[in-house]
Amino acid sequence: MSSSSDPPPSKRPKTTLPTLPPIFSRKLSTSIECLAQEYSIAEPFAHGQIESFLSNNNCNTILKELKGNLKATFKESDLFKFYQTIDVGNLNPETNPDQADLCSKMPTLMSLKSSLYSPQFRSTIETLCSLPPNTLTSKIDCAVNLHTTGCHLLCHDDVIGTRKISYIIYLTDESPEWKAEDGGLLEIYSGTVEADGTRIPSATPIKTIIPKHNSIAFFEVKPNHSFHSVQEVFADRPRMSIQGWYHAALPPSDIESATLQRLKTENVSKGEDTEGSYSNFSAGGISRRCFKGLESFRLEEGDREILGEFINGTYLEEGSLEMIRERFEQDSSIQLRDFLLPKYSDRIKELISKHDDEDNLGVGKSSANKYNAGENRSGWNVIGPAHKQRMLGYSSGDDELGQLLDKIKTFQTTDAYARFLLCCTSLDELVGYRGKVRRFRPGLDYTVAHYGIFTTKSVLDGTLVFVPGDGKQVTYDEDTGDLLGSGFDEQWSSGEVGGFECYIAADEDEGAERRNDEVRQVRREPSTGEQVRY
Repeated sequence: MSSSSDPPPSKRPKTTLPTLPPIFSRKLSTSIECLAQEYSIAEPFAHGQIESFLSNNNCNTILKELKGNLKATFKESDLFKFYQTIDVGNLNPETNPDQADLCSKMPTLMSLKSSLYSPQFRSTIETLCSLPPNTLTSKIDCAVNLHTTGCHLLCHDDVIGTRKISYIIYLTDESPEWKAEDGGLLEIYSGTVEADGTRIPSATPIKTIIPKHNSIAFFEVKPNHSFHSVQEVFADRPRMSIQGWYHAALPPSDIESATLQRLKTENVSKGEDTEGSYSNFSAGGISRRCFKGLESFRLEEGDREILGEFINGTYLEEGSLEMIRERFEQDSSIQLRDFLLPKYSDRIKELISKHDDEDNLGVGKSSANKYNAGENRSGWNVIGPAHKQRMLGYSSGDDELGQLLDKIKTFQTTDAYARFLLCCTSLDELVGYRGKVRRFRPGLDYTVAHYGIFTTKSVLDGTLVFVPGDGKQVTYDEDTGDLLGSGFDEQWSSGEVGGFECYIAADEDEGAERRNDEVRQVRREPSTGEQVRY
């Protein structure tokens, strides 16, 4: 709606733009004003998408050059999983003569790179994004990313250094067209502003953009604001793109509020569903002094009867407890398969699998536009914020699954269970218990390591896992190292379907992009049973 002071459209001054390099679509130069208007009113933050970005012949030629000449390296952390080529921005035969042959094989890609960062096109981007002239520098920063089935990039704001505008040029299949059911969508998040100005992204995106062939998506990189992610790819075909940034001369003044910094420093209680305070055991704390002699690790009379109602009897035998304790003392962690009795574990797995089937979730099924799946059931709610986690959290419910979960959670607060854990770990004392029930839906949910989950006191982390499968250890071919067998246990052990727990070291280098393949310390694939780590 125009105000009374606005000049009529016919009398408004037209933006004069330089002639664009011929690699771009001819329609682009005639659509700048309309695209700039669409960008400025986009919600929840300014962003845009341009279809038919390049001339179609150039787009297909670039795709052929990439497939024939560049190799992609697999990258994975708790934040992302994808394949990436060498830094295309640094491909320069003049400064790197050894790259001359490679560059000569990709003339159209090299032309695109020089055109994207040419003064003419940088000026166009400034116009599209309502930036003052000469905001963007000539720094070249781009690479080719390849997202195959299961690949993803979790919620973040893209803020690192002097990045100013982020762009993604999609080189997906022209035919058949990429659809929402294929996954790999660009997800855009709104946020709630806290009293101190901190912006907390919602648990689920409010808008998604399909990575259409020969289109470009772009937005201004703003700390604490430009929250986005790449949805998991569900299709059995690649989502190829050129990801890049335009840079400003200086970093943003509020860079300390960026996602990267917040994950390193933000307190766990800010905008997040916390685990709550400890509930003391009835004895007010279980310690080695409760045993018969300081160095004696034995269950008290009546403990086995209580424990035997829930736990596999094998783990209650003296010999088993001793072996478990020795392994834990050596590794500081242990995984106990078939931990609960089948009357609990099998039924819980059956009910959870039934819920997945009703929501049409699971391996090989698309989770597109199912962000709220499961919330309609008793006791379950989606928990965020997206830059740290997304999952279904359980409070309490009166259905069969809820009753079983409540019963097991109550059992874990008993003195008998506390003494069992001390027998397994040889720790000095357990003060109390806190915990929650989480459901991670296929293709939707995750947690991200962040500073807020650090603790000032030692904690025994115990996780009861319920996943499809028998919970059996899979075997490997001694010659090839390949997994033998089939079924859910094999799928979990392959590491290709996610769901693993990842322990990583804290990054103390403020200038580095955190989390890479070298920092991972422990990765444990899920299997029905108890996982304990100190």
